[in-house]
Amino acid sequence: MPAPTLTRTPAFWTTAGLLLLVLAASGVPTPLYRVYQEQFDFGPATLTTVFGIYAMALLVALLVVGGLSDHVGRRPVLIGGLLLQAVAMVVFLAAGGVGWLLAARVLQGLSMGALTGTLGAVLLDTQRTDRPLGALVNSAAPGFGLSTGVVGAGLVVEYVASPTRWVFAALALALVLGALAVPLLPETSPRAPGAVGSLRPTVRVPRSQRPAFLAVLPVLVAAWALGGLYLSLGPSLAASVFGIDDHLVGSLLVLAMQGSAAVGAVLGRDLLHERAMVLGAILFAVGVSGTIAALVTVQTPVLFVSAVVSGLGFGLAFLGAVATASAGVAPAERAGLMSSIFVVGYLSFSLPAILAGAVSASVGLETVTEIYAAVLVLLAAGAVAGVRLRRRGRAAAAPDDSGALAA
Repeated sequence: MPAPTLTRTPAFWTTAGLLLLVLAASGVPTPLYRVYQEQFDFGPATLTTVFGIYAMALLVALLVVGGLSDHVGRRPVLIGGLLLQAVAMVVFLAAGGVGWLLAARVLQGLSMGALTGTLGAVLLDTQRTDRPLGALVNSAAPGFGLSTGVVGAGLVVEYVASPTRWVFAALALALVLGALAVPLLPETSPRAPGAVGSLRPTVRVPRSQRPAFLAVLPVLVAAWALGGLYLSLGPSLAASVFGIDDHLVGSLLVLAMQGSAAVGAVLGRDLLHERAMVLGAILFAVGVSGTIAALVTVQTPVLFVSAVVSGLGFGLAFLGAVATASAGVAPAERAGLMSSIFVVGYLSFSLPAILAGAVSASVGLETVTEIYAAVLVLLAAGAVAGVRLRRRGRAAAAPDDSGALAA
């Protein structure tokens, strides 16, 4: 007799909870980086390497196993990914040097690469047809999950002795419990041939989705590159430029950006896809320009306000990008497409931040951040221009109904 499984709506929200859990786990190291810097005596370049190696491992997993659940089923991939994430928490718990941190981040990245596209696909599989919320949750979850992990860890660092022990032990237990809950989810992707072939590293964007995918690329790059900057160097920037030494306050800077990104995605849920993307890109450009102003004037309130505005733009733009790229995608291609979206996101999340950390040693963190922000403003402006050109192209290609009637 088969084990009972959840119906569509409970399965959707259980999957959303699992996504929030793993995203929170991925954000937890951010406020702990400064603790590890003091404990293991390393600088910004090593810090961004520890941060970036996670994203690189995640990308490898996305490229190799990102579409595996389309062939072997969603549940086996989810169970394996959650258990591997729990192992990463144990390695963090035992960390005695930079090498341990690198190993933990590699394991965490591999597990997130397996989980990200699969959880995103399950959300699309189990959403209600009369009220589709898959794109919304996929867009809002990074902001909610990451900010929850960052602020929670910041609170523990500030007020609890042996913070790393408490944080990583609790997360390891929660992840194991999450893996035990996966069999309750319905299997939404029956086994299909091609599992071995799907392991070839590739970006799987269905042909029908490619024009939309290319249109959203500048938005994805700009938004995730800003997220990478905040999560890798945000607390260090707050401390070195603005004199904010309190771990919790430094974490609140990340919350200001990531939390408002989640709010932006929720607020834009009823907007047309491209309109949400354009409005988000404009808000994003305004907010990032404010970050430059905060750095020039060394005004902490301006920094936090700009983080909020940038985050709102991030959430709106990412929601519009995901909805635009995934509209009409076939069920058997959902995991591959979501993995491809996150491949672009995590490349943008990691490589610019690693470069910024390496260059900051010679030119200074403040200067690097100003240049970084200026490039993001240009990308956002390019995204707006690209969407408008795409609209004009579609309008020009549409048949002239009035002419047809006159004929």
